[in-house]
Amino acid sequence: MQRLVCLIIGYACGLIQTGYLVGRMKGVDIREHGSGNAGTTNMLRTMGLKYGLIALAGDCLKCGLAILITHFLFRNSFPDILPLLKLYAATGTILGHNFPFYLQFKGGKGIAATAGLVFFMFGPIMTVLGLITFFGLFFLTHYVSLGSICVYLGIVIEAFILSKRGYWGEAIATTYFVEFNLIILFLAVMAWVKHKDNIKRLLSGTERKTYLKGKPEIDVDHVEHKE
Repeated sequence: MQRLVCLIIGYACGLIQTGYLVGRMKGVDIREHGSGNAGTTNMLRTMGLKYGLIALAGDCLKCGLAILITHFLFRNSFPDILPLLKLYAATGTILGHNFPFYLQFKGGKGIAATAGLVFFMFGPIMTVLGLITFFGLFFLTHYVSLGSICVYLGIVIEAFILSKRGYWGEAIATTYFVEFNLIILFLAVMAWVKHKDNIKRLLSGTERKTYLKGKPEIDVDHVEHKE
């Protein structure tokens, strides 16, 4: 029952579609431009660095919010499995971000929300490794998708090792070890499936590159003035 509650909490937080909401405030439906996703990368390409960073921050924070709510709800009643419950809440957030019911289940790809999971729950070790992996690959290749795919591979491996070594407590290292890591594997597979078209383009050499200082596709001020 606790797991279901955490999933629901997370899904509710995930429904805060930062990219979509900010875009609508500026007169833009982000899903009608670029890749059609309501996530950070499409915001960056479509509306520019400023709005991409806003989307990134919002999507990270909503995962942190779900984890925080779970912490205060269950820290006294289920302290041994609290990391597992937080993981369920984060999973719900990513599902809500990727498949928001009020947007016909058309959201983002969950990478920014996953960054919130890593930062607010997985701790400094995995945060630093994730940042090195993502930005190292991004600045070498300018492929956001490649960095995202490889970050999740790193998360699967790192979480397996750290959970086995008792990083999140004895209960996660023993009784709930398989469940904990299966959830992380599920998140990784979901991210890879959401990136299936990107993977095909990477393999064929046709994937689009992203530049932080690139010119946005939409003149936001012009759109806002027109409306």
